[in-house]
Amino acid sequence: MPDCGKPLATREAMNAGYVTAIAALAGAALGGLTSFASSWTTLHAQMKAQRLASSRSSRQELYKQFIDEASRTYVDALVHDKLDVSGLVGIYSLISKMRVLSSQKVIESAARIAILITDTYFQQIKLPLNYKR
Repeated sequence: MPDCGKPLATREAMNAGYVTAIAALAGAALGGLTSFASSWTTLHAQMKAQRLASSRSSRQELYKQFIDEASRTYVDALVHDKLDVSGLVGIYSLISKMRVLSSQKVIESAARIAILITDTYFQQIKLPLNYKR
């Protein structure tokens, strides 16, 4: 090791000072990194929960609209012979929206309901308008 012109004890004291300072800086950096990671993880979990709640809410509203439209059109099919094209278009429009948000099983069930309603229009036996049990 080259002699810097300083006594050995002074050089060792400076090395110890450097080690202490580097250890303090490393500890502060590690603490900051830990704090950042904790905050990021918490924020990420909150955003994911918010997306799931929003997705669930939009699916529920879509299913409500589908049930309303399908019910109205099915009752029309039970009573009338003439096909209600606007009702069927509304149902198929809602099924198309379901293709983006819903599982395959839900989409297939909705398509079966649309086919049932369409077939009901072409059945020979219809309920009279003043049908009472």
